[in-house]
Amino acid sequence: MENTSKKYSRFKIYLPVFMALVLIAGFILGLNLRPREPQAEKKFFTIGIDRGNQLNNIINFIVENYVDSVDRQSLTEEAIHSLLKNLDPHSAYIPARDFREMNDPLMGSFEGIGIEFNMISDTVVVINPIAGGPSEKAGIMPGDRIVKVEDEPIAGVNMSTNEVVRRLKGEKGTQVNVMVKRSGVNELLPFTLIRDQIPQYSLDVAYMVDEETGYIRLNKFSATTHQEFVVAMERLKREGMQNMILDLRGNGGGFLEASINLADEFLDAQKLIVYTDGRNRPRQYAHARRNGGFETQPLVILIDEWSASASEIVAGAVQDNDRGIIIGRRSFGKGLVQEQVQLGDGSAMRLTVARYFTPTGRSIQKPYDNGEEEYYSEFLTRLLDGELENPDSIKFADSLRFETPAGRVVYGGGGIMPDIFIPIETGEQFVFYNQVANRGLLYRFAFNYSDRNRSTLQQHQSAAAFVNDFSITSGIYNDFLAFVAAEGLSIPGTISRESESLIRKNLKAYIGRNIFGMDAFFPVINQDDKAFGMALEVLRNGTYSSLLQAQPAP
Repeated sequence: MENTSKKYSRFKIYLPVFMALVLIAGFILGLNLRPREPQAEKKFFTIGIDRGNQLNNIINFIVENYVDSVDRQSLTEEAIHSLLKNLDPHSAYIPARDFREMNDPLMGSFEGIGIEFNMISDTVVVINPIAGGPSEKAGIMPGDRIVKVEDEPIAGVNMSTNEVVRRLKGEKGTQVNVMVKRSGVNELLPFTLIRDQIPQYSLDVAYMVDEETGYIRLNKFSATTHQEFVVAMERLKREGMQNMILDLRGNGGGFLEASINLADEFLDAQKLIVYTDGRNRPRQYAHARRNGGFETQPLVILIDEWSASASEIVAGAVQDNDRGIIIGRRSFGKGLVQEQVQLGDGSAMRLTVARYFTPTGRSIQKPYDNGEEEYYSEFLTRLLDGELENPDSIKFADSLRFETPAGRVVYGGGGIMPDIFIPIETGEQFVFYNQVANRGLLYRFAFNYSDRNRSTLQQHQSAAAFVNDFSITSGIYNDFLAFVAAEGLSIPGTISRESESLIRKNLKAYIGRNIFGMDAFFPVINQDDKAFGMALEVLRNGTYSSLLQAQPAP
């Protein structure tokens, strides 16, 4: 009797545990055996059924049960954005509605009416109709204001630039009616434009600086970049080019294949250009394949903190192969490889699958451990740390030290460090220039001046004639100061020589661009440019060859 009582007592102690286990087992078994309910009959616990797709389960549950109505598509896109954002700064989701707009620039063309324009005082002002495009064929002229599209006003109504572009762009062959205000004409002028394929050029300008030195500037790496470059290079060679300055400042990159083809123009066959390596992607090497058009002549490449990706591949290949001199400041540091996956609804995902490495083994990618915001605002960090003024503020670890075949020391850790550093221009002497530039007053005055004096300025027969003959007179400069004062900015008692020089140069450059395009802009803007001037000095003073050799340790 006593033994039975003890056994019963022990059973009472474990009974709650036993019952809990039975309940859990029964609940799990019930979930596995429970038939799927019709969509309309799903209740509270359906969120836990499809264990292989928790994200979809959660979205379903929110859509069906949230207190307010929600849009499934928006909810799904936001979830995907958040998911990819936590991986790295360059993995991204592209909604179907944005896919074409994001890919058009890299494909080198878009469909529209073919104008370069700016929004001036809430109005679309044509800077230039693109040669051969619908607007030029219809008679649209520089300085024209497009004030209506399909009889609906787009001027003076605070319409965003994106909305203006949406109304003007469209499929090839479609028609759009616009009304134009032209200087000197009282009534609005009607134009019917047939949209067409409009080329987007990645080459800003190519011109001879002197009898031997050519200058080429690229703004991106698109599907047409290599072809554009070769055409420009061959033209400059016919004009006598023996030395080249390739300007990649501000070039944020683009197609990998375009950068490989461009670097191939400078390197002997079989020279390594770049390689990629990823956890689930085998290492792939890109070598120079053919006889390039500029393999032996002196080459200088200009870069800055906004040169990224494909620009860094070209600069890294040239530097690591001891092929040319890099001048400027450390580049951005974008060395992640994305693969684009097209999704069924027309959207796409760009997922980082590997990293870029230069021929010596340097990773181009800078760290991104502290989040996307800090990653993209690193320019401010570089400025505050003094890196943009003095390269000695950059601390390189020994593990990031590499050597080129000639024995020159180069460093990894993010971006391409130039062979010759050019500091950013700061100081009190630039304060007034920065004030008028940051407020857009330089461009606005230059546009107004160009608009009022278009016929006189066009008497310069070419961009080169404008660059050589036109100057900012004292009268023009004083008119600018009066314009600045009228805009509410106080004029200092003494304007520094540096600020005045930059103001005069930029006014001339903008006026030239409004009339003759980039061919009149960059030859002016490059005057007194420190990096451009250093490139010319290196090419002219005989130090080019010595800079490509290993330097003695300090």
